[in-house]
Amino acid sequence: MPALPPRRSNCPISCTLDLLGDKWTLLVVRDLVMGKSRFDEFLKGPEGIASNILAKRLKLLTDAGYVTRKPDPSDGRQVLYELTPDGEPLRELAITVARWGEKHFPDAKIPRERISQKSVSPPKQDTPKQSPKSRKGKGK
Repeated sequence: MPALPPRRSNCPISCTLDLLGDKWTLLVVRDLVMGKSRFDEFLKGPEGIASNILAKRLKLLTDAGYVTRKPDPSDGRQVLYELTPDGEPLRELAITVARWGEKHFPDAKIPRERISQKSVSPPKQDTPKQSPKSRKGKGK
């Protein structure tokens, strides 16, 4: 079992927040989804993460088994980070959070052309909600 942070409860939302709920971890996942893989690339984000915080978050995600750290074949002094198969579902989570943010913060936009599209489903269309009157008599 991967090394996960201690849990406050068995609530799945609480457990997820114990891993991703700090100010930085989901932004590191966002950057991985956007195609960043090198430490210095993460540091260039607009939020200005400090190098010691970034190192801790990458270690947390790596120790938990959601990110892999491997030598860069083109430069042995560097390492590359990427989502593991267990970390891939975080891609959809980050995109869902981004879509929610775009909807609720009109000036916020995620550059879709930069999203690494490994296993991302297309955005879901809002379906009109039926009023109680229009549901009457259905299924009878």
